[in-house]
Amino acid sequence: MRRRPEILAPAGDLDSMKAALASGADAIYFGLDEGFNARARAENFSLARLPETLAMVHRAGARAYLTLNTLVFEPELPVVEDILRRVAAAGVDALIVQDPAVALVARAVCPQMEVHASTQMTISSAEGARFARGLGATRVVVPRELSVAEIARLASETDIELEVFIHGALCMSWSGQCLTSEAWGGRSANRGQCAQSCRLPYDLVVDGETKDLGDVRYLLSPKDLAGVMAVPKLVEVGVHSLKIEGRQKGPQYVATAVRGYRRWVDGVAAGQGDTGALRKDLADMTLSYSRGFSHGFFAGSDHQTLVEGRFPKHRGAFLGVVESVHGRDVRVVEDPKGRPWTGGLGADSRAGAPQGKVSSPLETEAPVAAELSPRPGMGVVFDDGHPEDKHEAGGPLFRVERKGHGWVLGFGNPGPDMSRIAVGQRVWVTSDPALVKQTEELLAQGEPEGRVPLMLTVSGSAGTPLVVTGTARGGHVSTASSTTPLAQARAGGLDAALLKDKLAALGGTPFHLAELEVSALSPGLHLPVSELKALRRSLVTELTESVSRGLPRTVRESSVLDEVRGSARARVVARSVVEGARLLPLCRTDEQLEAVIAAGLPEVELDWMELVGLQRAVERAKAAGLKVTIATVRVQKPGEEGYDARIAKLKPDAVLARHWGAMMHFLERPFAPGETRPALHGDFSLNVTNSVTALHLLGLGLDTLTFAHDLDAVQLGAMLEHLPAERFAVTVHHHISTFHTEHCVYSHTLSHGRDYRSCGRPCEKHRLSLRDHKGLEHPVVVDVGCRNTVFNAQAQSAASLVPSLLTRGVRRFRVEFVRESREEATRVLGAYQELLAGRISPAETVRRAAVHEQFGVTKGTMKVLNPTFTVQR
Repeated sequence: MRRRPEILAPAGDLDSMKAALASGADAIYFGLDEGFNARARAENFSLARLPETLAMVHRAGARAYLTLNTLVFEPELPVVEDILRRVAAAGVDALIVQDPAVALVARAVCPQMEVHASTQMTISSAEGARFARGLGATRVVVPRELSVAEIARLASETDIELEVFIHGALCMSWSGQCLTSEAWGGRSANRGQCAQSCRLPYDLVVDGETKDLGDVRYLLSPKDLAGVMAVPKLVEVGVHSLKIEGRQKGPQYVATAVRGYRRWVDGVAAGQGDTGALRKDLADMTLSYSRGFSHGFFAGSDHQTLVEGRFPKHRGAFLGVVESVHGRDVRVVEDPKGRPWTGGLGADSRAGAPQGKVSSPLETEAPVAAELSPRPGMGVVFDDGHPEDKHEAGGPLFRVERKGHGWVLGFGNPGPDMSRIAVGQRVWVTSDPALVKQTEELLAQGEPEGRVPLMLTVSGSAGTPLVVTGTARGGHVSTASSTTPLAQARAGGLDAALLKDKLAALGGTPFHLAELEVSALSPGLHLPVSELKALRRSLVTELTESVSRGLPRTVRESSVLDEVRGSARARVVARSVVEGARLLPLCRTDEQLEAVIAAGLPEVELDWMELVGLQRAVERAKAAGLKVTIATVRVQKPGEEGYDARIAKLKPDAVLARHWGAMMHFLERPFAPGETRPALHGDFSLNVTNSVTALHLLGLGLDTLTFAHDLDAVQLGAMLEHLPAERFAVTVHHHISTFHTEHCVYSHTLSHGRDYRSCGRPCEKHRLSLRDHKGLEHPVVVDVGCRNTVFNAQAQSAASLVPSLLTRGVRRFRVEFVRESREEATRVLGAYQELLAGRISPAETVRRAAVHEQFGVTKGTMKVLNPTFTVQR
């Protein structure tokens, strides 16, 4: 049997945690009421009651992972340190973290506590994994955007443990790189307050004209992931953990998902996967919660199947379409265009192919229709193309009759408004009372028993006590000795069979006997049965307490923040600093570059997202006497290291690193004698929001850093109390990059191609924008990896902060352009040049910079006050 990866289950509340444990989860992940977890809207768990929560998890033979996976602001560092100290003492097995500061402080507080790099950290390559390893992380939660082939390559290039999301909702944006909630709602996804902007409707604007897509309006709402097709390959690759998304889902969802994947993974690891049972399990998962299932990115990009586009919420299992309505009976026929989705288990699946591609696209909305047998009591809904309607027609089935290639569905009271049901509407089965009952019965069973393997070693000789040592999984050890010495037996005496019968009667306990070792016991000895039972009870009591507490920890009680900062600060190498304030224009077009040259600025940052024409732009800028910084791509997957090599060949004066892999690439890259190493700047996408993270990165060798867009003015000021201000840049004018997504809207809406090889490159012929419900049009720009960045329609300005930032010592002020013309760029640059020179006020700067109604300036994130959290003792 190959090593079986753990099944890691979500727990947003106590019932979901109990359902996960009862269904066979190997590990649970959850957050605290006190905050700093990426699911702030889940019910979560109390820090005060954490020891008893962990005891329950450990008695079930599972591990407990705590999510502290948000960014941390400077004033919150002491709060986080206090939480870390308390969770370490409580026995948490591992932390899942986004902010490097949390990892660094956690390791200082308790070196024995594992740290896992959250998918929010955007570790997407072996180079990025080396950065995580340097933080003390032992595991990386890989981005959902990686294919099976890319995960296999990553596994071959690093020895760090890999955790893979296998089931549940997909984020449209790369995790940790979504700023829609911050830009549009003033609440940060990096702070656990996702507003789910991807689940909203948008109109498609092509070259300035609205394109009619019919009832396809949810252009950024992906189907849910059901990664069953990837399990065999992931087991072969050796991933350590398969993770189920869903901390905001209920216990039924958790139970069906854990039970299904537990059964399937066990079978695959043993070489005996039961595809029939899997299809039934997938049906249960679909009815518990599904927006329709897809392979996600496991088979590579498929821009035609990831997004359904007609609904953003639970739909369940697709049954068919309405053929006729007679009174309270509805005739439903199977969709002749569809065929059941087998989760990659059918003959057309080639999950093990070199590219991890599936040979045919998922053409159906019926993920498990072949397994579905509608029954009375099940709930159905009729899809009239208006999913935003909270009162869609639907209700429970009173009667079901199979008719040819369809069914007659009979309704009663309560039931749907029959006048709203029309021929051609799609019909979805949304619920099953049998699953509700199963979950209720599961929760009523109490704590699981017998999940912790126990090895017993028995020793002794005549005249000495019988000594029994129990070793439970995880290294928990207890020894008990009999009060009565061993004596010669008149008959057979103590043998393995008798000892197993008496010592292994472990019913009602967390343990089961995995091994019994009696080689150190002399033969032919006797001990009363009552003594054997007493030994067993003593061992079980002590081991249960030990397992409940978790392994011993060394937890420092004194504050470590100054020590961690001091250690990082000692590694920071001084850099020469340009006197006076400097405007840093970031350009994406030749027109914008010409505006920069004409403005007489000394340097420019080039973000040629598709890299086409970048060499020409570098040569033009250098010929004009400008220092040139080249921006890397936003994210980089295994096999894409060539992007950084292309940048290095252009010999820029500096590199703007946008992901951890690029940072490590240029820090580690050997340079030939006499070759000048470019300066290395960290961009906003590194998500630096506190001094601990900032000093650590400067200590690694970065020349400067850009403050994260999640900060407001107060938080930024708090950071500067501990930092060399001249080493930091503030973005004072930009269209915030809201989504950065692997899904290509161009390919999905303007072609029938699945990826760059078959899409026909519509991005080279058209300009797309997404119009939101307020009428704002957000530009969509493609990069060299065919990833889309959706930029905010409105530019935002931090001009009002410039005077105070200058006083604090900040000298680097970035202005970013997206689709501005040369004239517009010229006006914006002129306004900020005048501001930095002290010749106009911030208000006048904002007025002059509002060059076009599409680029109207808002106050932006610098004025959003994010909540902080306090620990309730």
